Amino acid sequence: MIDIYFWPTGNGKKITIMCEECALPYRVIPVNINKGDQSTPGYSLLNPNNKMPTIVDAEAKGGPITIFESGAILEYLGEKTGKFLPKDLHGKFRVLQWVYWQIGGLGPMAGQAHHFLRYAPQKVEYAMHRFRTECARLYKVMDTQLAKGEYLAGEYSIADIACWPWVVRHDWQEQNLDDFPNVKRWFAAVGARPAVERGAAVGKEWTSFAQPMSDADKKQLFNLRDEDFKKPVTGG
Repeated sequence: MIDIYFWPTGNGKKITIMCEECALPYRVIPVNINKGDQSTPGYSLLNPNNKMPTIVDAEAKGGPITIFESGAILEYLGEKTGKFLPKDLHGKFRVLQWVYWQIGGLGPMAGQAHHFLRYAPQKVEYAMHRFRTECARLYKVMDTQLAKGEYLAGEYSIADIACWPWVVRHDWQEQNLDDFPNVKRWFAAVGARPAVERGAAVGKEWTSFAQPMSDADKKQLFNLRDEDFKKPVTGG
């Protein structure tokens, strides 16, 4: 049994999807990031970065293991099960380069787009343009790669599992999938997989992303100050 410390975000859903794809038994332990659960002393012992997800595998080879960072978790689960991560050198790194591309590019840039386009208490036009256009560039990279094959790195792999949950919120990033036909085709195909449907549905009843986030939750999640909510004074 794998314990997944989880909240239903893009990074969290990577892990539930992977466990569903691999038919791994798991238990979900909620980490409500809007209420500060990730900053409690107990959770800090598991994840010094105070983010989620984190897993604890009590049945790991050689003894229990705790792993944080979603990319590391996906790689671990791929090696543990022998699924969705090739064993041969070329195949493995063909997949891992796209996993790291998501970890270092698509995830952070999309996350900043979500913040400045959706959550920021003040509208900063430079930041909004910067992260919207960088997301568009990254979608174009993905679209070009997917023109070469059905999936990002050959066969379906942890690269697709890493990227798909972040494309779910393409509207938050102000991206139109009609502009990226290969991404649109891939997104629909991955989303139709039963394991992806099950993994993506975990925790959907815990929060409503359709509702505006309260100022109190924004202060907790983004470490904002009271003055951040004040409208900037414009000169005349």
